[in-house]
Amino acid sequence: MSHQKSKKLTIAVGLSGGVDSSVAAWLLKQQGHTVIGLTMQIWDGSLPLADEGRSGCYGPGEPRDIEAARELAARLDIPHHVVPLAPEYATEVLDYFREEYRAGRTPNPCVRCNRTMKFGLLLDRARAMGITFDKFATGHYARVDQESVSGRWQLRRALDPAKDQTYFLSRLSQIQLSQVLFPLGGMTKPEVKAIAREIGWDDVADKPESQNFIESKDYGVLFSDQEQPPGPIVDTKGTVLGQHRGIVHYTVGQRKGLGIGGTADPLYVIRLDACSNTIVVGAHSDLYSIRLSAMDMNWVSLAAPPPEPMRIQAKIRQQHKEAQGIIQVGSDSGRVETIFNEPQMSITPGQVVVYYDNDLVLGSGIISH
Repeated sequence: MSHQKSKKLTIAVGLSGGVDSSVAAWLLKQQGHTVIGLTMQIWDGSLPLADEGRSGCYGPGEPRDIEAARELAARLDIPHHVVPLAPEYATEVLDYFREEYRAGRTPNPCVRCNRTMKFGLLLDRARAMGITFDKFATGHYARVDQESVSGRWQLRRALDPAKDQTYFLSRLSQIQLSQVLFPLGGMTKPEVKAIAREIGWDDVADKPESQNFIESKDYGVLFSDQEQPPGPIVDTKGTVLGQHRGIVHYTVGQRKGLGIGGTADPLYVIRLDACSNTIVVGAHSDLYSIRLSAMDMNWVSLAAPPPEPMRIQAKIRQQHKEAQGIIQVGSDSGRVETIFNEPQMSITPGQVVVYYDNDLVLGSGIISH
C-alpha cells in the first residue's frame, strides 16, 4: 500500500462545491497527483420542488452547486467536467424510491445513489466522455485498505465517529472499492475546516452542510394521486382508528401526522401493509424487536456469508447507535437473520442494515422484516 500511495496518479474527485470534497481535492493535489473535478448533473426540473436556497443532492438548486464546484475547481487550478446523468438518476434512484414506498418499505436513496450513481455510472460516463483517470476520490469520511493475504478490499469506519459515512458506502462492490480513495478518512471535520481556513477558503468552511436527497422531505411530490390512495389506520387488534392519506407518506416509528386523537397514550406507526393499503399503529413498546431478516446481501470485508453464527455490531440506520448481536445465514443462503442482545426500536423494512466488526464493515443487506 505504501508503494501505491507514493505513486503519482491521475485522480478524479467528485466535486460538490462543499468543504469536504474541496479539501479532499486540495490534499490530493498537494501530494503531487493530477486531479480532475467531476460533478454529476441529475436535476431535470420534472418535479415541483421549491428552491429553498440550500445545497442538496437533488433539487432546483443544482445549477448553483455546479457553479460552486466549477469556481472551486478554478481555485484549485484543475479541470472540471459536468457529467449529465439525469435520466439515469430518474431510473436508478427515483423509480426505485417510488417502487419501494409503494410496496410499504422505506428505502435509503443515498445508499442506492452511491452504489449505482456516484461510484458507478458517474465513472462510466466520465470515461465514455474521454476523461481518463486511475482512481476516484470523494470527501466521504471512511477508510479503504486491502487485506494482505486475500487481497480483498476492506471498508473501515472513519477515525471521526461523528462523521463516519460507512453506512452510506456499505453497498459498494469490490471493484468499486478497488478504485476509490477517501482522503478525509483519517481526519475530523474540524481539522478539514481548519485546512480550508488556512488556505484562505473561509467562505467554503462556513458553508452549511448539504441536505441529503429532497430537502423538504415531502416525498408526496414523487407520486401521482393514483399512487396515494387513502386507507384505514388500525390498531394491533385490527380496530379502525382513522384514515391515512396514502402509505407513501408514512414510515415505521412515525408519531406525528397520524390525525388520530383521543387516545390515552401516543400512537406510532408499527407496520405498513401495502397489500391491504393499511397502516398499523400501536404503543411505543410495540416498536421494539429483538430480531430482523435481511436480504440482498453485499459482503464487503467478508468474502462469503459466515458458515457459523457470528458476533457482530449492527446499525439499522445512519443515526442508530450500533447494537450487539449475532448473525446467521438463513435456510436460503441469500437471507441473514440477526438476533440482537437487546430489543431495537423501529426496525424498518427497506432500510439498510450494516454489520461491523469494530471498525471493519463486514457487509450489509436490505431489511425484509
